[in-house]
Amino acid sequence: MDSPDPRGEPIRPQLGLWDTVSIIIGIVIGAGIYETVPLVFKNVPNGWSAVGVWVVGGLLSLIGALCYAELASAYPRSGGDYVYLTRAFGPWMGFLFGWAQLVVIRTGNIGMMGYVFGDYAVKLFGIPKEWQREGSLACALGAVTLLSVLNLLGVTFGKRTQNLLTLAKVLGLGGILVAGFLAPEPGVSALTANAPVQVSIGLAMVFVLYTFGGWNDAALVAAEQRNRRRNITLSLILGTCAITLIYVMVNAAYLFGLGFEGVRTSDAVAADVLKHFQGDNASRIMSLLVMISALGAINGMVFTGSRVYAALGNEYRLFAFLGRWNPRLGSPFWSIVTQCLLTVGLILAVGSTFGREQINVGLSKVGMEKVQWEGHGGFDTLLKCTAPSFWLFFLLTGLSLFVLRERDPDIERPFKVPFYPLLPLIFCDTCAYMLYSATAYAKELVLPVLVLLHIGVVVYWFSRRESRLQGSSNNRALP
Repeated sequence: MDSPDPRGEPIRPQLGLWDTVSIIIGIVIGAGIYETVPLVFKNVPNGWSAVGVWVVGGLLSLIGALCYAELASAYPRSGGDYVYLTRAFGPWMGFLFGWAQLVVIRTGNIGMMGYVFGDYAVKLFGIPKEWQREGSLACALGAVTLLSVLNLLGVTFGKRTQNLLTLAKVLGLGGILVAGFLAPEPGVSALTANAPVQVSIGLAMVFVLYTFGGWNDAALVAAEQRNRRRNITLSLILGTCAITLIYVMVNAAYLFGLGFEGVRTSDAVAADVLKHFQGDNASRIMSLLVMISALGAINGMVFTGSRVYAALGNEYRLFAFLGRWNPRLGSPFWSIVTQCLLTVGLILAVGSTFGREQINVGLSKVGMEKVQWEGHGGFDTLLKCTAPSFWLFFLLTGLSLFVLRERDPDIERPFKVPFYPLLPLIFCDTCAYMLYSATAYAKELVLPVLVLLHIGVVVYWFSRRESRLQGSSNNRALP
């Protein structure tokens, strides 16, 4: 069990270079570029710095992409981080990664984007205030379920859905660029305006790197890419560079359209920019753009996440059902179904009145503060639960690059990280800083996540024990 056996995967390479780049763009460009920008601007001293932190965020993400390109091209297997962590640190670490993705990270992030879709859907359709929470919950559940069903129909349906949503998303951002750069005020002077209060570049980078999160998902579908050893590297680099360019241009458009102070104080920055051309319709257009972005992120995460669980199912008899692919549709059927059910459960837990009450009852019993559910309560709770685990395993994957260089010195590496070990060290330092920041942000909600990870250790022990017992039974049955 040192490394998964590629012969166990009934996977056909059906993803081209554009398909994989589309997955990266679709996952990364979610609601963050609409939601976090004012928070970033509140923590930088001037307009130049506001654009600069997004450039730095792109460079740090590109460094991470180069690290993943080496790992993915050397170990071109479906499952990405699961494969590298298993090979570098042993089966238990790979199992914990897959477990965390299933019960916390991936399902939680899909749920977060479901909430974003639901929140903006009720605004677009004018749902009365007293029904907005129920409406948002229903829309979130509907979006996750529908896109999961489309991905059950196979890779072709999944990738075509992703390509269409990504194209719509980029066109919508193009409209924001036009509106921002053609606005008569305040123009270039926005870059030199200074903030009137104390700022924190470190906190600004936390929001920037959160908005860049997800570019590494190309590695999860490595086995399904055509010409994989070439396209894995190209898709990671091209996808990250394209996202950086889009983010920098959109932030510049915000600056030109609203001015530095206007962006800092905006509650709906994209809608405010669009008002120059669309007037009262701007908020509806904004809602539609965010909904499309959220759908693209959900679809990409449903598609890639299921491949992690399938890799887990190929290794552990207890989860063997997750590794079963539908031979006709070419999809990991039960991985997608299980992921959908757990995501629906998380959405109901943090979105329904009953679920919220039970969460607060449980926290009270262990002497912890109750969750405040005002505003985006469900979204914020899922973010606090998922972020520390996400950055922990991101850091471990960065460290696995050093381990595998020593453990597998003779393995073919079609791509090697330039300036080794400097760039991987920068990537690991970035992940460590983000892990610290995410843990400080999550506060008391780190405890439930730690409990789930410890449960994963127990489940791993039972999985190994069952595999050994099964192996012993088979051996006794031999003549």
